[in-house]
Amino acid sequence: MAPARDLVVVHPLVLLSVVDHYNRVAKDTRKRVIGLLLGETYKGRVDVTNSFAVPFEEDDRDPSIWFLDHSYLENMFAMFKKVNAKERVIGWYSTGPRLREADLDINELVSNYCDNAILVITEVQPKDMGLPTTAYYAKEEIREDGTQKSQKVFVNLPTEVGATEAEEIGVEHLLRDVKDSTVSSLTTEVSRMVTGLKGLRSRLLEIQEYLELVLQEKLPVNHDIMYNLQDVFNLLPNLNVDELTKSFAVKSNDMMLVIYLASMIRSVLALHNLIDNKEARVWSEKQASDRKNDSFNKAKVERAKAMEDADKDKEGKDNGQDKAANGVANGDKSADGSKK
Repeated sequence: MAPARDLVVVHPLVLLSVVDHYNRVAKDTRKRVIGLLLGETYKGRVDVTNSFAVPFEEDDRDPSIWFLDHSYLENMFAMFKKVNAKERVIGWYSTGPRLREADLDINELVSNYCDNAILVITEVQPKDMGLPTTAYYAKEEIREDGTQKSQKVFVNLPTEVGATEAEEIGVEHLLRDVKDSTVSSLTTEVSRMVTGLKGLRSRLLEIQEYLELVLQEKLPVNHDIMYNLQDVFNLLPNLNVDELTKSFAVKSNDMMLVIYLASMIRSVLALHNLIDNKEARVWSEKQASDRKNDSFNKAKVERAKAMEDADKDKEGKDNGQDKAANGVANGDKSADGSKK
């Protein structure tokens, strides 16, 4: 008998591996990728701690035609088993984003390697807020009127994202590395609050849709869901109390005051930096002008010195020529005296 499955916990490494597999194989296409999930099962809790990709192809026009590489699957699992013998095959993953016609057949194939395989559909490009994973397991269903033979259907399992202490440290360092240093902490907090409110709105819309379907008798009444909804409504604070309303108003005003002061301080700092930048630009232009004037004066002095040296050389050459001419004249005079 297959062990009971009450909760599926997906670890961060699995999510990263699935996204990497999709980006390498089927990015910007309508195809999906498939792989095997490894992990452990203990008291109804399924921990999906690892995964690996499997070559898979399916016909877009005929969903019943598909191919999955068995030999690759067995070889990869044998290698993973050598690294960590505790991790066993517990199911398979698909990037969906929804169930398809061939999933029951694929699940039947994967069940040959484990008992009652689970299917985890991971949305690599989620459109709604919330967890990007949905888990299913196949269950035999028999119609109460007996008009149809038993058949397997997928039943939803609750899922959550969990991590061990070592994985939490790794994820924290990863998020710290990708953090944008130019974004302030206040902006980050506001964006988180907006994300949380969007997630709350989507959940409230799901509850509204479910209750409307129950009222229209399109869905049967689930008393467990009704009890949980009643608990939620009972835990909501009563906003009609004047003290509570005043406390919320004071808290909101304090937060708005802090945001206003922070905006003013940022504006003052920006103006101060603008003035400093202008002074630095004027100073740099002055330094450049001084350097240009110094170089011009230096070149002028060197040019004057070069002209002075040239004049001295010219005077020296003229004096030499005069002496030579005088010597020649004296020689001619002596020659004439001797002839006489």
